[in-house]
Amino acid sequence: MKPRASTSDADYTKWLRRQESLWWKRLLDVQRPYRRHLRSLDLGLVLDVGCGLGRNLHNLAGKGVGVDHNPESVATVRERGYTAFLPEEFLASEYGRPGRFDSLLLSHVAEHMHFDEARELVATYLPFIRIGARVVLITPQDVGFRSDPTHVEFFDFDALTRLAASLGLEVEKHYSFPFPRFVGHVFKHNEFVLLARKRT
Repeated sequence: MKPRASTSDADYTKWLRRQESLWWKRLLDVQRPYRRHLRSLDLGLVLDVGCGLGRNLHNLAGKGVGVDHNPESVATVRERGYTAFLPEEFLASEYGRPGRFDSLLLSHVAEHMHFDEARELVATYLPFIRIGARVVLITPQDVGFRSDPTHVEFFDFDALTRLAASLGLEVEKHYSFPFPRFVGHVFKHNEFVLLARKRT
């Protein structure tokens, strides 16, 4: 059963849990290439905006702090031993200080909103990463985008580049992962990845 069209609902958290608990995903360790990829970026202390169930915090071996608007998801992340906050909790925490983080990760989040909303979200958290910090934007490709009814807008390389530029970020590069771009038309887990820097 797919979730209702809101990522803030408890139903969405339950759906995410069901997706990650599929036996074949555990058996094959499907997160291995994504885990290796994320760690290879050498991101330091990461601010994971829209952290969901904490998959990327796990992939980063806990070297980060998550923020999410779903209370059930934040509770799940904490149960798993990672640090996560609701937005208002983050602002009141020891981590809610300018320049506190080495990087910002927005992974499989932008597509859940319209462009202006995504821009506003990233802009809200940019002050918490240092000058020169890396910003990592990751979104699903075609099949992945269609797989979730809470997806709103398709963010391809052009859209991600526009998003970064609208925030004054310096784009370093973008690429398709883990397979070339054309694979995203048939493989659900192919991703658009854009790396940028905060220069001011």
